[in-house]
Amino acid sequence: MDYQQLLDFDQEHIWHPYTSMTDPQPVYAVESASGVRLKLYDGRELIDGMSSWWAAIHGYNHPDLNSAAKEQLDRMSHVMFGGITHRPAVDLSELLVRLTPNPLEKVFLCDAGSVSVEVGIKMAMQYWFAQGRKDKQKLLTVRSGYHGDTFGAMSVCDPINGMHEMYTEVLPRHYFAEAPACDFHEKWDEKYIQDFKQKLEQNHQNIAAVILEPIVQGAGGMRFYSPEYLRRVRELCDHYGILLILDEIATGFGRTGRMFACEHAGISPDIMCVGKALTGGYMTLAATLTTRRIGDGISQNGGVFMHGPTFMGNPLACNVAATNISLLLQDPWQEKVQNIETQMLEELSLASEYQDVYDVRVLGTIGVIELKQPVDMKKAQKEFVDRGVWIRPFGRLIYIMPPYIIKREELSQLTTAMLEIAKNPPLQQS
Repeated sequence: MDYQQLLDFDQEHIWHPYTSMTDPQPVYAVESASGVRLKLYDGRELIDGMSSWWAAIHGYNHPDLNSAAKEQLDRMSHVMFGGITHRPAVDLSELLVRLTPNPLEKVFLCDAGSVSVEVGIKMAMQYWFAQGRKDKQKLLTVRSGYHGDTFGAMSVCDPINGMHEMYTEVLPRHYFAEAPACDFHEKWDEKYIQDFKQKLEQNHQNIAAVILEPIVQGAGGMRFYSPEYLRRVRELCDHYGILLILDEIATGFGRTGRMFACEHAGISPDIMCVGKALTGGYMTLAATLTTRRIGDGISQNGGVFMHGPTFMGNPLACNVAATNISLLLQDPWQEKVQNIETQMLEELSLASEYQDVYDVRVLGTIGVIELKQPVDMKKAQKEFVDRGVWIRPFGRLIYIMPPYIIKREELSQLTTAMLEIAKNPPLQQS
């Protein structure tokens, strides 16, 4: 196929995420990628501001990660994890146990972020089932959250303003408190936790766990909230004997300036979900970590945890992930993230004066311009590509999460494009 035939076939037959098959969004064919740049088949290069949906923290075509994949291919690309183990899984799990907050020490390796959330939910429910508490089958979460697109994960996404309202009648029904209303740097007031506290007081007898995205609500609106909110949630869970699941899929591995976002609050969950940046964007892999208490609780009296993905513990993905984490630990990643945050704060702040802009916020390597009205994504996407950058807005949000290796001038090209679009945005027609 020539370039146009490739695009034509794609538009006719390939279903991309969150798109229509009768009115498909334009696609841009990537021929190769290196560093922070995507090279299109037509010769254009784009600076990637999305890190391939927040995963490619070291950029593309990194020699160490390439070598890890090639070396593992020569040994074995996959072997079933039932009754078998291998060094890549052990090496990766050792790193995860060492890096995550105590007392997380049991590691379940799975396929993707949504699956790790499903695993976390099942762990919580099966734990209480093993304790004879079959009544604890509900979850408590907050509005404006997002945890994935599988059914268990969808059931704890925002039921009104999220992407899954059409499934309301078939999804399990859980409890939703108001979204955290306290900004990251805002002075704390107990009023911010009152609705959550009330929901927990009224329903704790049948709640198995609380599930939250710590500090940053990602796809639900790129909202940053106070670490004190998370501290109070941990205290309330402890008070009522409720498990706490933290979804660190988007925030883990340095994205917010800490290795894990819960470290801003100085707390640890009972169950943690990680994914996305786990392999540096090379392969799909996720993990769910939990404590000895929960592992032993599920396993008492001969109990076994009832989940087992076919590609669980995939050696190829595990070896890349272990190398990716080691690469991060060898790097001055905190300094790089801080420099990116400082530059974005300085450059994006100009947008706060624009008439169509509602808010500008930055945390770690997350830079957000929130508009007053939803943007026309098709038009905005083309305008970004014409400016030589890959930025994918959604709803009212123009945001970036660049790779940590981005250079100052490359980041300025991203922020300049964001400012230009925000100053005169192509808005959805009502």
